[in-house]
Amino acid sequence: FYSSLYRHGVDEKRRLQIPAKWRPTSEDFQFTLILWPNGEEVGRCLLVLPPEQVQELVNKLKALPFADPQAQTLRRLLGTDSDQVTLDKAGRICLPEGMADAAGIKSEAVLTGLMDRFQIWSPERYAQINAQDKAFKTEAFKLIS
Repeated sequence: FYSSLYRHGVDEKRRLQIPAKWRPTSEDFQFTLILWPNGEEVGRCLLVLPPEQVQELVNKLKALPFADPQAQTLRRLLGTDSDQVTLDKAGRICLPEGMADAAGIKSEAVLTGLMDRFQIWSPERYAQINAQDKAFKTEAFKLIS
């Protein structure tokens, strides 16, 4: 369960602290990072999926027809714009260089809980998406009312 918002520094090796309450208990646990598009005006972030969410995504991809060109494009994009990371003993992950660059993450990152997964943003891009979220807040809550 991933809730709340955190701001953490990113060191020169691109290591980022994961909040203690978001850390798994098993040692061989891997998060999957996906470079996630959020529209041209806002830019990209890193979507972080735990193993059960990755399996759901894989199952959805398996259900898509292999002959469908859009499905093939999606598979390629998700396959090449993703990576697995493991927590080190200090509770950090190392952001892959190309993914961190594409998401605009440099010396600081904002981690946002999405309940069943979380996102990692550059502070600047998060400020932009947060402004959009506030504008859509009333309509968004209607989805669960």
